[in-house]
Amino acid sequence: MGVDNKTPEFLAKNPLGKVPVLETDEGSIYESNAIARHLARAGWTPLFGSNDYEEALVNQWLDFSSGEIELPASVWLGPIFGYLEFNAEATNLAKGDIRKVLTILNEHLATRTFLVGERISLADIVIGSTLTMLFTHVLDTGFRKPFTHVVRWFTTLINQPNFKEVIGEFTFATKMAAAAKPEGAAEQPKQQKKEKPKAEKKPEAEAAPAEKKQSKPKKKKDDDEEEEDEFKEPEEPKGSNPLDQLPPTPFVLDEWKRQYSNNDGAVSIKWFFENLDKQGWSVYFCDFKYPEEQTALYKTCNLVGGFLQRLDKLRKYGFGSINILEIEGKGNFDIQGAWLFRGQDIPAEMTTCDDSELYTWRKADLDNEEDKTKITEIFNWEPKVAGKKFAQGKVFK
Repeated sequence: MGVDNKTPEFLAKNPLGKVPVLETDEGSIYESNAIARHLARAGWTPLFGSNDYEEALVNQWLDFSSGEIELPASVWLGPIFGYLEFNAEATNLAKGDIRKVLTILNEHLATRTFLVGERISLADIVIGSTLTMLFTHVLDTGFRKPFTHVVRWFTTLINQPNFKEVIGEFTFATKMAAAAKPEGAAEQPKQQKKEKPKAEKKPEAEAAPAEKKQSKPKKKKDDDEEEEDEFKEPEEPKGSNPLDQLPPTPFVLDEWKRQYSNNDGAVSIKWFFENLDKQGWSVYFCDFKYPEEQTALYKTCNLVGGFLQRLDKLRKYGFGSINILEIEGKGNFDIQGAWLFRGQDIPAEMTTCDDSELYTWRKADLDNEEDKTKITEIFNWEPKVAGKKFAQGKVFK
């Protein structure tokens, strides 16, 4: 840097004299996100999502990375690496900006494995890469603590084989790195505390009789406030859900979700069947009643997405995988799903959702090999599910 990137040959490729630059048969491309978009479109993996909406979301996160993360990251890390002059005020502002960014990401990832859709997209690759140096040098244990969902997501990324090929074994920062002090900067001597002259002790005066403390009259509520209190919905008492009263189960739902998110399908499904508590949990299949009406994939995706969004109360008690399947030769799409529920019945959190009426439900026999195969196909998004071609999938967790 500073030599090769200033040559006439390099400046012809990027007049800014910056890296990276990608050389292609058609010519050179500069700017990181432009290069990333080009490579993502050139590959066979669908890194831009499964439809136009998801592609827009991917682009949204790429702009978020360049506009909201890269600048404060550079301001914070630059003095540490020696390519920017340290400025305490600027560094503190950058720390605040990064904390705000992580808060936004943490809230977004609270109910998602990845930033867009159910598979790694270019959004994960770009933002994960942008955060890598921060996680390595300055986001120490204390700074990371509030952002558990971001850390879980980032850990998932760095354990993918393709990530490991680039970054190798990763170690999180345990202590926040700081910029070296400029040479010749002397510490300011601490000012000695001047002792104040002791005041002469005055003779104690006779204690005056304590005045009776008058209590302030309570503020009368406005009519509007009284009306709000009158019609305020009572809070639901804790532990009122019948599923919370079931006998304890050794199967931990959150651990299963981690296994599913972080491991290959063959590994996670093996763990599932080995650890599932059949007395405390059940699996149900759902089959869409009206596949002949689903003639466009994006509309079918929207239908399923809306269904899953209305199931927030079920997250504590269930997990589901929905497969959209192409009915070959007809141009229609079927929807099939496999659901893990606490208890032996379909919970009220599902039955009270209007969308559930669009499906027929059947309880899986967990000792039946055909049913176990179908669960595996649906959970793992196999190329063929029940003899039909897999088109798209969504996960509820």
